[in-house]
Amino acid sequence: MFSIGITSAAYIASAILFILALGGLSNQESAKRAVWYGIVGMAVAVVATVFGPGVFNIGLIIVSIAVGSFAGHYVASKVQMTEMPQLVAALHSFVGLAAVFIGLNAEIMLQAVQDMKAAGVDETIAQLTGFGEKLWHKDAVEVAILKVEVALGIFIGAVTFTGSIVAFGKLAGKVDGKPSKLPGGHMLNLGAAILSLVLLIAYANGAGIWTMVLMTIVAGFIGYHLIMGIGGADMPVVVSMLNSYSGWAAAAIGFTLGNDLLIVTGALVGSSGAILSYIMCKAMNRSFVSVILGGFGGPQGEQMAVEGEQIAIDADGVAAALNEADSVIIIPGYGMAVAQAQQSVSELVRKLRAQGKTVRFAIHPVAGRLPGHMNVLLAEAKVPYDIVMEMDEINDDFPNTDVAIVIGSNDIVNPAAQDDPNSPIAGMPVLECWKAKQVFVSKRGQGTGYSGIENPLFFKENTRMFYGDAKKSLDELLPKID
Repeated sequence: MFSIGITSAAYIASAILFILALGGLSNQESAKRAVWYGIVGMAVAVVATVFGPGVFNIGLIIVSIAVGSFAGHYVASKVQMTEMPQLVAALHSFVGLAAVFIGLNAEIMLQAVQDMKAAGVDETIAQLTGFGEKLWHKDAVEVAILKVEVALGIFIGAVTFTGSIVAFGKLAGKVDGKPSKLPGGHMLNLGAAILSLVLLIAYANGAGIWTMVLMTIVAGFIGYHLIMGIGGADMPVVVSMLNSYSGWAAAAIGFTLGNDLLIVTGALVGSSGAILSYIMCKAMNRSFVSVILGGFGGPQGEQMAVEGEQIAIDADGVAAALNEADSVIIIPGYGMAVAQAQQSVSELVRKLRAQGKTVRFAIHPVAGRLPGHMNVLLAEAKVPYDIVMEMDEINDDFPNTDVAIVIGSNDIVNPAAQDDPNSPIAGMPVLECWKAKQVFVSKRGQGTGYSGIENPLFFKENTRMFYGDAKKSLDELLPKID
């Protein structure tokens, strides 16, 4: 067993490693090293906690860790990169559920300790250790504060749990991606939030554990209804937002358990997720408050009619244009991930650059269904970091570009964001690829995509549709590039 000093030192080391991990993830070159910082930091934290003072049933804990580690490794090894967004959402739900269970368990232990005190049991006879010992020495004010912490942990955890399950369903295509609310909409959410506050007050004033069980149900409804009311166009923000919720749930439980590292780690996750969500909302011209309240994602009025027709092109036509072009910008989206076409894209880039052509990638902040999704795929395919550009760096270059290739993107290249004030994505900054001399769109068919928004880009005079599975289409194209 470790002493309190060793455990505290390990917690400090873990916190530093977590901060280094977050800092390193902001840059592609350092991201891999940053992931290892996080892995080592978590390993140190787990070992220090399990073998720290006041911990019993270590054998059972180690077995649980082994089972969880095996399950995590098995699931992660089976999940394709295309399924990473829904995996992340599912993992968020586990954090929320853990917060609920820990909160309920803390209340059960608190009642047991208070019953012993009321029965006149002496502290030495009680033989309490760890969390139970901390509860024994709390006065009335500290118990009241503890109850508020428990209630907040359960509330945030339940919202995170059900919200993450709905997000998983939407990202996996098991739940309709369109926004959906029950009759009453926001008033139902407001009523549930008020009821949760009433339950918190009742619990803090001595009501039993039934208040927390009921709060779990009510908060679970809030999480479900909030995320059901958010449309597919906003799902990347939802994933980031749920990440933030899971962090705050962990921080609240950290206060309950008196675990400093859990507080620090939860605060890091919660604040970084909130900041990322805010940045993404800015990138989409969204109101952060409106998104998290389920206010966006559906039509805001009658949308402009799209005129013209989609004109198809074959691999020979695309190859001819690319062989003649001097500059090319490639815009990847979720369709590239679905087709697992990143290796074919990388090979296309290698061939074009070998001819002396300027080839770059344009990455929208919310491309794919998870922040950084496209960057990870391109890094996996060994695409050079220096040709992967963010939207603000490259958007002004489209008018001087010979060919723009869109691979499985829809909303992030939709001119309706600028031209149609009634579009669900009106005002959202987009990649202005239609300003290039020629635009080729690799797309499976003529559907509207995940968010259900029609895209006028596909009907423009300088746009040609390269229909088919992205990987198969690119593999057919590659031999035709000189």
